[in-house]
Amino acid sequence: MKIIYIYTALLTKGGADRVLTGKANYLAEHGYDVGIVTDSQMGRPPVFPLSSMVKLINLDIDFAREYGHSFPVRIYMYFKLMRQYRFAMKKVIEIETPDIVITTMGRDLDFLTDICGSASIIGEAHTTKKHLRNFHLLEQRGFFYNLLVKYWRYKMDKKVKKLDAIVLLTKEDAKSWSGLTKTVVIPNSLPFNPERQCDLLSKRAIVVGRYNNAKGYEYLVKTWKIVHEKCPDWIVNIYGSGEEKEHVRSLIYDNNLQDTMVMNEPTDNIMEKYLESSICIVSSRYEGFSMVLLEAMACGLPCVSFDCPHGPRNIIHDGEDGFLVDYLNVEKLAQQICVLIRDPNLRRLIGLHAKKNVQRFSREVIMKEWMALFNSIK
Repeated sequence: MKIIYIYTALLTKGGADRVLTGKANYLAEHGYDVGIVTDSQMGRPPVFPLSSMVKLINLDIDFAREYGHSFPVRIYMYFKLMRQYRFAMKKVIEIETPDIVITTMGRDLDFLTDICGSASIIGEAHTTKKHLRNFHLLEQRGFFYNLLVKYWRYKMDKKVKKLDAIVLLTKEDAKSWSGLTKTVVIPNSLPFNPERQCDLLSKRAIVVGRYNNAKGYEYLVKTWKIVHEKCPDWIVNIYGSGEEKEHVRSLIYDNNLQDTMVMNEPTDNIMEKYLESSICIVSSRYEGFSMVLLEAMACGLPCVSFDCPHGPRNIIHDGEDGFLVDYLNVEKLAQQICVLIRDPNLRRLIGLHAKKNVQRFSREVIMKEWMALFNSIK
């Protein structure tokens, strides 16, 4: 069976890139003919190791060229690039003749159902419907952008109706797509599963994620200010990059927390950073699923997270293998972190349960669900 994934570029040390690379590698190593088509890789190597059995096809469209111009010029360039993209993608489909094409719900969805011939098309969403393509951020920019978003959402729903199936990460998000096409819930799998686990003796917490609106760093700063007042000998290490990095830095300095909140660059070996920590914190406004929780729990790390839409509640069993606290309630988030800080035996117990319970998301378990879906539609 020949499968083509469509993705913008494998250049970010983040969850979606890791998930896609892992799935492609697994399928290629289990007898599938797998390719990934990118529009803006531009000759740069994938950030995560890609199997030599996976064919990487870059179209060299580079949509970044549209940025930095006035709005009318951006519109003109966008449609010009989209014409090039459609033509190049159609040519790839004709040459590769895949059995299944998987769209990650990007701009290719605008034309994909018109050019794939007899191939089955599956949508794969890495975030919730509300937050796809950052439409929610555009909606905050005023009346004109609201109209644009309404039109784009309407177009997206029309295209989704033509898909053979759409795969969502949670049952909650699946409800928002109900009635458009076949919905299938398949969560993400563990990206790694170390034999050893954290000793939970260090006075270090960890936060992993891009500096953006989704990750709620302003709530993290407020939370850690409370924690620092009660437990001043602990620090939190942050690993990430992104458009709001300097804003987060300013928040940390404005609250005089620069010696206890340490900003680190993304790392190629995040597993080791989890293993060196004693608590993982998720302060997100929303999550598609939260790969960070899977990664941390696989290392036996106790996690404390907001009960945000939608992922954490599908991963953490509150009080057993981690803690969920009321949405955006920084006082309760800080309180639960302090409970773990003050009770090393509780940390150890929660960590043991975390490593055991998260095995239900092992790669073998999750990929069987994907292969069953492929077989059901071909």
